[in-house]
Amino acid sequence: MTLRDVDVAVIGSGPAGMAAAIKAKETGAENVVIMERAEQLGGLLHQCIHNGFGLLYFKEDLTGPEYAHRFVEKVMDSGVRPLLQTMVVGISPHRDVTAVSSQEGYITFRAKSIVLAMGCRERTRGALNIPGGRPAGIFTAGTAQRLVNVEGFVPGKKVVILGSGDVGMIMARRLTLEGAKVEAVVEILPYVGGLIRNEVQCLHDFNIPLLLEHTVSRIHGEKRVEAVTVARVDKDKNPIAGTGRQIECDTLLLSVGLIPENELSLMAGVELAPITGGPVVDEGRQTSVPGIFAGGNVVHVHDLVDNVSWESELAGQSAAEFIIGGKRAAGRRVNLKPGRNIRYIVPHTVSGEKEVSLYMRVNEPEEDVRLKVGSIMTKTVRAVKPGEMLKLELSQAQLSKLKEGTAEIVVDCEERGDR
Repeated sequence: MTLRDVDVAVIGSGPAGMAAAIKAKETGAENVVIMERAEQLGGLLHQCIHNGFGLLYFKEDLTGPEYAHRFVEKVMDSGVRPLLQTMVVGISPHRDVTAVSSQEGYITFRAKSIVLAMGCRERTRGALNIPGGRPAGIFTAGTAQRLVNVEGFVPGKKVVILGSGDVGMIMARRLTLEGAKVEAVVEILPYVGGLIRNEVQCLHDFNIPLLLEHTVSRIHGEKRVEAVTVARVDKDKNPIAGTGRQIECDTLLLSVGLIPENELSLMAGVELAPITGGPVVDEGRQTSVPGIFAGGNVVHVHDLVDNVSWESELAGQSAAEFIIGGKRAAGRRVNLKPGRNIRYIVPHTVSGEKEVSLYMRVNEPEEDVRLKVGSIMTKTVRAVKPGEMLKLELSQAQLSKLKEGTAEIVVDCEERGDR
């Protein structure tokens, strides 16, 4: 077994991991390594060949590979050491990272700080309990995206997509461009689960049917998918008897949600938030275990890669400052509590000592509402929806309004009473 000392160990080399490693190096950490189980840096960006990346971060409209390439070049120029084909198999609360490398075998890294950047995984059919057999032709949307964009295979000719997440809608367009027929995108909620721009550009512009408040109630076929039964759902999201109709297809894609990848976090004793499934973090993205930080989709699922990069840079900077400043006692901690129509808030705690950006999602769509952060600030928003994350920046001047002894700030999404 090989034993190594490192300053900052970054686990994962997607947009989160690369941004965190670069920022840690720029902040002053000397020995920064990225551990990546794949053969190249970039995570899933290489299979996202559509545009829409970098509009905020680079002020340019880039594809996924273009966005990844810019960060890969930064990694190489910064002196960060990438360890490819290196899979992390364990983390201890004392920041010992064990990994298996195709080149060096079993390695243990003694890290002064760690940044978790493992991203997220897709929810599969097993979580949905759809009746039917186990025929070929059922894929998650991300798997289908890799098959088409990287491997060069079209998974089917007649496709039904369950769920209206961003990847599902993007694949509806992609498969249509490849000559497949997308029979319908089926969504159990009364609104799409992804960005409005993807609904317009991927579904409406290509005349792809969108069935809201519907679900797939049965899969037909033995060796290969032959059809699915689509039924309307009631207010409890249960299929309504008598509303089912069969749609012939040979492929079913599932775009039914993403789950932060936190098995390693649990090994380290990191506390997870029940709503997001990711670590509970403070404004510097430090978890409940001192010296272990997290950023990107491992904390909560983002809809824009630009926000992933910004949040992870904060984690990387904090990881470097933890080393440079030494172990510091926990300062003031004010909990952020979701109020009316707020599903979750990240970070979960703030100190009130420096400016902070709040990331939030709502439970239900609303129009013409007011976001209220305790007594600190109020902001009017034209429309909110669960598929689009809200970002709210609090300045130091606003946070200075916090009274000494404040333990909790409630964030509400209120209906405006002055309309």
